[in-house]
Amino acid sequence: MSRIKENEKEFKRQSYLRLLSYAKPYWFRLTIGVVAGFMVGGSMFASLMVLPDLMNAVEYSVGGGPSRTVSKQAAKIAAAIENQDGRELTKEEKEKAIAEVLSPADSDPKLTQSMDKLEHYAQKLHLPISVENKRKVNISWPVNYTFSVIDSAGRMAWQFFLIYVIAFVIGWTIKNLMTYINRYFTRWVGAKVIADLRDEIFKNLVGQSLKFYGKMDVGHLISRCTNDTSAIETSVANIVADATRCPIEILSCVAAIVIFSMKLHNYSLLLVLLVGTPIVILPVAFLGRRIRKIYKGSFAKIAEVISRMHEVFTGILVVKASNTEELEVRRFHKVNRKYFRTIVHALKMQLLMSPMMEVIGVAATLVFLVYSYSRGYNFTALIAMLAPAILAYRPIKDLAKVVTYLQRSMAAADRYFDLIDTHTGIRERSGAVELEKFDKEISFNNVSFAYDDNDILKGVNFKIKKGQVVAVVGETGSGKTTIANLIARFYDVNSGSVTIDGTDVRDFKIDSLREHIGIVTQTPVLFNETIAHNIAYGCDDATQEQIVEAAKKANAHEFIVDGRHGEGYETEVGEKGFKLSGGEKQRVAIARAILKNPPVLILDEATSALDTVTERLVQEALNRAMENRTVFAIAHRLSTIQHADLIIVLKNGVITERGTHDELLKQEGIYRNLYETQFKTSETATADETGE
Repeated sequence: MSRIKENEKEFKRQSYLRLLSYAKPYWFRLTIGVVAGFMVGGSMFASLMVLPDLMNAVEYSVGGGPSRTVSKQAAKIAAAIENQDGRELTKEEKEKAIAEVLSPADSDPKLTQSMDKLEHYAQKLHLPISVENKRKVNISWPVNYTFSVIDSAGRMAWQFFLIYVIAFVIGWTIKNLMTYINRYFTRWVGAKVIADLRDEIFKNLVGQSLKFYGKMDVGHLISRCTNDTSAIETSVANIVADATRCPIEILSCVAAIVIFSMKLHNYSLLLVLLVGTPIVILPVAFLGRRIRKIYKGSFAKIAEVISRMHEVFTGILVVKASNTEELEVRRFHKVNRKYFRTIVHALKMQLLMSPMMEVIGVAATLVFLVYSYSRGYNFTALIAMLAPAILAYRPIKDLAKVVTYLQRSMAAADRYFDLIDTHTGIRERSGAVELEKFDKEISFNNVSFAYDDNDILKGVNFKIKKGQVVAVVGETGSGKTTIANLIARFYDVNSGSVTIDGTDVRDFKIDSLREHIGIVTQTPVLFNETIAHNIAYGCDDATQEQIVEAAKKANAHEFIVDGRHGEGYETEVGEKGFKLSGGEKQRVAIARAILKNPPVLILDEATSALDTVTERLVQEALNRAMENRTVFAIAHRLSTIQHADLIIVLKNGVITERGTHDELLKQEGIYRNLYETQFKTSETATADETGE
C-alpha cells in the first residue's frame, strides 16, 4: 500500500513538472509577465513608503503644525524640567530646557526629515525639484515656481501635500500598469499552453489503434479533450498570473510592516503575522489535497454525463422507435445527479477557504488595533502599520485561490497525462522503407490474429496477385473484416506475416503503405463538410475538375447537380452525411476512392444495405473503381462477386473453401449453400414484386 502511495505522489510531482514544461517555448513572454509581477511588488512597496509622509502631512495640516497647542507645549515643558537622576534642576537648567522647547534648533524634525527625503529622491531621479533651507521647494519645470512648505496660517502648504499625492498616484499607477502586463502575458502563456495540450491530446488520440477505440468510450474521450483541458485552462490562466504576482505583493507588504514596526518599536503586528500564518496555511494545505481528490472524481462523473449524451444522441432513432425517451431521461438524470453531488462537495471545500481566511484576518487586525490603542499610538502610526496589512489581504486571498485552482488543474492533469501516456498506435520499425509501387502480389503467410485472447484468424494462407479480384465470404464474426484491416495494417498479426511483393507490411512506412490502399466500407464515413470536400478528403491538391470527374465515374455527379442538393458540390452533408441517402453517401465514398486512385482497393460489403436500383448504380460505380486495380472484396451479396478471380470462404477464422464461383458451386459446400439460399430469396422477392 505504501508503495502505491509513493507512486501516486511521484505521478503528481511529475504532473506539476510536465505541466510547467509546456510553458518553456514561451519563456520570453513568461519572463515579461514575471518581471512585471516583481515590479508590481516594487511599486506597491514604494507607494507604502510614501504613505507615512503623506499621513504626516495630513496630520500636520489638521493639527496646525508641530507643538501648536498650549497643552502640547505645556506637556513638553513639564517633561523637560521634571526630575532627572533623582535631583532637582537648577534655575538655569530649567530656563535652558524651557528655551529649547519654545525655540528648538529644529522646530520640526519630522518636516526636516521629509524635506531631506524629497531632496534625495529629486536628485536620484533627476526630477525638476530642489529644496531651499529645508523649508522651501523650487519647481523648475514646466515653469519656475517656488513655495514655502509652511503657509501663513502655520499649516502644511497644499503644494507640498500635492507632491506626496502625485508620488503616491504615480507609484499606484505603475503598480496597476504592471499588474495588467503581468496578467496579460502570463494568461497568454496559460492559454497557449492549453492550446498546445489540446493539440497534443488530439494528435495522440488520432494515432491510437483501432483496438484502443474498440475498448474506449467515445464520450469519455470527448470529455477528456474538452472538460479536462478546460479545467486546466481556467486554472493555469489564473495560476500563472497570480502565482508570479501575489508572493511579491505579500513580501512588499511584509517588508513595509517590518520597517514601520522597527521605526515605531511596535512589534505586535509582526507577532500577529507570525502566529496567524501557520493558522492559515495548515487548513489551506489540508483542504487543497481534499479538493484535488474530489475534483478528480468530478471529472470522471462529467465524463459519464457526456458519454450518456453521446450514446443517446447517436442512437436517437432507436430510442424513439423503442419509445424509451422517458427511460433515457431518467437514466441521464441519475448520472447527472451523481456529478452534481460531487461538484457540490468540491465547492464546499473550495468556498470554505476565503471565509476562513477572512475571519482570521479580521480577528488579527482587531487584536492589533486594541493593542496599539492601549499603547497610545497616533493615527499616522496606525495607518502606516495597517495599510500594508490591509493591502496584503487581497494577494493572500488570491494565493489561497491559487491553491484551489492548482489542485483542480492537477486533478485534470493527472487524467490528461494518463491518457497522453497511453500508446497503442501501430509503431514503425526502425529503418522502415517506402512502398514505392505494388508490382506482384499480396500474400498471407500462415497468419493468426487474436483480439483480447479471442482467436479471430487461424493459420490463414492465400495470395492476391496484382490485377486480381479476390473476395471473401463467411458468417458474421468469421474474420472477413480482420483480413482487410491486416492488409492496411490497422492491426499487426500475432503470428505469420502479410507481405507485399515479398516484403512484410511491418517493414514499410505506414503512410506510404496506406497511400497505396483505398477503402470503401459498408457504412461510409462522411464529415460535416461539403460534398466536394468529402470527395477530395485525403487529396488536398485535387482540382474541381478532378473531383467532378471522380463523381461522374462513381455515378454521383447527377444527384449532386440535379437540384436535389441546392448548392451542388458545395452542399454541406451534415453530421455523418445525414442530408444524403444511403446510396448517395456510398457513391460519394466511391468517388473518394476513385480520386485517390490507389493500386489496391478494399471493398467491405459496399452494396449490402442498398435497394435494387441504387445497388445497380453503386455496382456500376464499383466496377469502374475496380478497373486496373487489385481488389479485395468482402462480400455479402454473392451476385456481386461471381466474376472474382478467387473466392475465399471463412468459417471461425479458418479458410474452409477457395476457388472461382463455378468451382465452389461444384464443391457443394458452404458457398453453394449460401448461394442457393440467396438465389431462392432473390427469386421469391422478384416474384412478390411482379405479382407472379
